[in-house]
Amino acid sequence: MAYILIFITAVFVNNIVLSQFLGICPFLGVSKKIDSALGMGAAVAFVLTLATIVTYLIQIYVLNAFGLEYLQTIAFILVIAALVQMVEIILKKTAPALYQALGVFLPLITTNCCILGVAILVANGTYATQGLEPNLLTGVVFAISTALGFALALVVFAGIREQLSMMDIPKGMQGMSIALVTAGLLAMAFMGFSGVDNGLKTLFGL
Repeated sequence: MAYILIFITAVFVNNIVLSQFLGICPFLGVSKKIDSALGMGAAVAFVLTLATIVTYLIQIYVLNAFGLEYLQTIAFILVIAALVQMVEIILKKTAPALYQALGVFLPLITTNCCILGVAILVANGTYATQGLEPNLLTGVVFAISTALGFALALVVFAGIREQLSMMDIPKGMQGMSIALVTAGLLAMAFMGFSGVDNGLKTLFGL
């Protein structure tokens, strides 16, 4: 049940974009079409999960073992950059249409604070819910759940923006203006999930 709680909390209650405001750049930049949003969501999910595993192992067996914890941020950024380059090469060869659709935003995953933020949370063990010890398994569950939450927010936002593109919006609100207003309203909608995690903890005695 604790793993389900991590999933619900990461996807709905503490959504990485709408509640913690990480990963805003791709959220706003790749949300004009649902196809691009799905592609970015899949790319982020893959990089986020893989980066979490690699950075956790580096934290435990390299940084902590040799007293190099102060190099955490630099080491994690280098790992994430290498993984993004790998994803970019794979997409370019296997899915050129998706590669062209993502454009400049694929390399931006390297500096996506969502990836780095989750990697640091998992490495430090500050994500784990009460009664669940932080380890690699729970970290991977948290990373996958966070990635799904990111993809959900991105796809929902893209669907809304596609609908808005067919409406008669006042000239002063067109473009990024209406997008920011919509993102704010979407974040407020997700606030309705606040307290769900505490209710589940009480219900199942966690």
